[in-house]
Amino acid sequence: MAMTEKEYMEQEEEWDRDQVLDPAWERQQRKTFTAWCNSHLRKAQTQIDDIEIDFCNGLKLITLLEVISGEKLPKPDRGKMRFHKIANVNKGLDFIEAKGVRLVSIGAEEIVDGNLKMTLGMIWTIILRFAIQDISVENQSSKEGLLLWCQRKTAPYRNVNVTNFHTSWKDGLAFCALIHRHRPELIDYHSLKKDDPMHNLNLAFEVAEKYLDVPQMLDAEEIVNTPKPDERSIMTYVSSYYHALAGAQKAETAASRIGNVLSMNRENEQLMDEYDRLASNLLEWINRKKPWLEDRTIDEPSVPALQEKLDEFRAYRRQEKPPKAEEKGQLETAFNTLQTKLRLSNRPPYMPEEGKLVSDIHGAWRGLEAAEKGFEDWLLSEMRRLERLDHLAQKFKHKCDIHEAWTDGKEATLADNNFKSLRLNELRALHRKHIAFESDLAAHQDRVEQIAAIGQELIDLRYHAIDPITERCQKICDQWDLLGTLTVKRRDALDEAVRIAENIDRLQLDFAKKATPFNNWMDGAREDLMDIFIVHSLDEIQGLMQAHTGFQATLGEAQAEFNTIVDLGNQIKQLGAQYNLDVTENPYTTLEVPDVTAKWGDLTNLVPERDTALKNEEKKQKSHEDLRWHFARKANNVGPWCEEKIEAVMNTSMAMEGSLEDHLERLKLFEQDITLYKPNMEELEVINQSVQEAMIFENPHTQYTMETIRIGWEQLVNGIRKSINELENSILTRDSKGITEDQLNDFRASFNHFDKNRTQVLEYMEFRSCLVSLGFDVGEAGGGDPKRDAEFQRVLMTVDPSRSGSISFQAFLDFMSRESVDTDTAEQVMESFQVLAGDKPYITPEELQRELPPDQAEYCIQRMVPYSGPDAVPGALDYRSFSTALYGQSDL
Repeated sequence: MAMTEKEYMEQEEEWDRDQVLDPAWERQQRKTFTAWCNSHLRKAQTQIDDIEIDFCNGLKLITLLEVISGEKLPKPDRGKMRFHKIANVNKGLDFIEAKGVRLVSIGAEEIVDGNLKMTLGMIWTIILRFAIQDISVENQSSKEGLLLWCQRKTAPYRNVNVTNFHTSWKDGLAFCALIHRHRPELIDYHSLKKDDPMHNLNLAFEVAEKYLDVPQMLDAEEIVNTPKPDERSIMTYVSSYYHALAGAQKAETAASRIGNVLSMNRENEQLMDEYDRLASNLLEWINRKKPWLEDRTIDEPSVPALQEKLDEFRAYRRQEKPPKAEEKGQLETAFNTLQTKLRLSNRPPYMPEEGKLVSDIHGAWRGLEAAEKGFEDWLLSEMRRLERLDHLAQKFKHKCDIHEAWTDGKEATLADNNFKSLRLNELRALHRKHIAFESDLAAHQDRVEQIAAIGQELIDLRYHAIDPITERCQKICDQWDLLGTLTVKRRDALDEAVRIAENIDRLQLDFAKKATPFNNWMDGAREDLMDIFIVHSLDEIQGLMQAHTGFQATLGEAQAEFNTIVDLGNQIKQLGAQYNLDVTENPYTTLEVPDVTAKWGDLTNLVPERDTALKNEEKKQKSHEDLRWHFARKANNVGPWCEEKIEAVMNTSMAMEGSLEDHLERLKLFEQDITLYKPNMEELEVINQSVQEAMIFENPHTQYTMETIRIGWEQLVNGIRKSINELENSILTRDSKGITEDQLNDFRASFNHFDKNRTQVLEYMEFRSCLVSLGFDVGEAGGGDPKRDAEFQRVLMTVDPSRSGSISFQAFLDFMSRESVDTDTAEQVMESFQVLAGDKPYITPEELQRELPPDQAEYCIQRMVPYSGPDAVPGALDYRSFSTALYGQSDL
């Protein structure tokens, strides 16, 4: 049953290891695959003769893959043993799998063992991946793309119908058609006959090999005599046609291509030369540096010498190596660029000379870095060893220096017994100091032992300068023994001296116990007598005088205490002379008899001076008290008078009996009283100035200060003026608005009722409640009615446009006047202008000048905007916008 084209395309291309291969197909594949491999291997100057055994060691497999891929595979193992061959074949198979190809049932061991079926399967897999898979025609790729390419190219030719890669090619016409389609001068296709397949096949094979560089991969006789030729063999051969013919261009393009190829080839050769030069230079530098890095000798075993070598190594690391590392990077970049260009231009990969491969460079560089790491480790290890010796020597010197510095002068100090003339506290201090020294001496025992231990370690490590160290260590040990002997002798001598000094110390302590508190009492008394006092009342100065009298009464007892202290000092002086001891300094006090005597004389002189100063201050405070009474009597009259007048003015302002003119008359009488009373204020100001000049800040005889009286006076004067002004404005409002006295009284009564604090202003909450009581629909605060809240906000904008938070009676009266009296509106003015204009929506200047006085007409003409309606006449003016602007409803 014939296979459809779809079924044919869906055939499995994977290799079945268990499928028995047709002997004819096997022969065809063997010949075809061998020829195909050699067509690529010749680029690497090699070939295979027997496909069954020539791939066994994997070397030519790796070469084939490098040629067809243009990529470098891992370096093959050069051994001839079986495991070397398997490793090489596996490198090739791993490379194939890395390209996304599944190798089903093909193993390296079978290739090494010469399994022909597995070898042919491997080569077919390579052909599929590198010769067929990348073919793409009209969105078809691989086998489908190659078949579609053959169909498109042979469609115009008679007797050619390509539907597969076996029987469609038996007569040879399909091969000849492909060649003729691209190179018609090579074959006379019209002379070919379908019934002469041998001629057709041989002609196509010979022409393709001679002119298209496609080696003969098929045998004409086998194809003719085989009922169904091997599909893979024909696909392999036809793919070579595709690669040879699909990109063919016309002759004029060929010359350009050749030029490009030659130019690219020259560029590639330059890159090769550059790579060779860089590789040679880098390898030469590496080979020159490695012996230096492997050298482990040093001129002298010292830290400076080793440090010099380490500095040289660091200079190599910082200065010499980085440029070479950059050269290595340039070399790798040049090699990769070259290989990329060769691969893109279908050239065989560049194979550097033996020993100059990138892998060789990498190996040499790794060897250099290994030597470098070893050299650095050695340098650091040797540095640590020498530094350890130097550290021990420096530590020995440091500890010896510290010890010798500590012991310096200790022998002379311990041998000195000239301390019997010291006082008791000095002896005790010296005794304690010696005890502390003994503790210190015991503590330093560890340092002496450490010095001896370090010296022994330096001897064990064979330190080169050991003789001075040994000598110094012995000297320290001998000195240490001597210090111990001297310490014991000095301790005994100090114990005896302390016992002698304690007898004298008891007398000095008695003197200090009496002299110190007496001296403190004299200091306090002297401070009190010299204290600068500041008083503000007669009571305060009299209190100070009483305290001073009490102090004078204690001076008799103080005189007796003074005599006792002087007698003790004299006794101490006599005892010092008796035992030939220096007793001029008392360890318990710095006081001496002359000091106490001098301070007592100074104190007795200060007492009468203080007495005189207190009496003078008493006279001064009596004068201040008279001045306080003078101010208080005047202030106690002026203050209440101001308060009474303020209350009277407020009552008059809030009173509702009588006419506004009567109220105004009473207020003006108050204003005259204030003017007549002003000299009393001026007199009080004069008295206050005297009080301030005397620096008197408090006055217990009055509750009034000048500041509170000034504020009351200003409040009275300003209150009179404000009340008179409000009454005059109320009269003006009443007369201009036609409000009756009863209405004014009602407005005042409502305002006063809600002015709970009598501040002459209403807060917002008080004002809202007042409006509600008068019948305005503004609602109570917190009622939650948005419409009434908005109405109240509108009223507030009228009575308190500056949002001060309160409403005066005048603002309240103006609002109530507007609400109670009929007034003109914008609509009424607009209707009046309409009458003057004869019912027209505009008015002319002539009409205004005819109907209004000249100044009013000119005022309107200057402020009215031109009328812009469709019925406008020249000079027409818009009286509507002018009318609304007059009442603030639009911009004028």
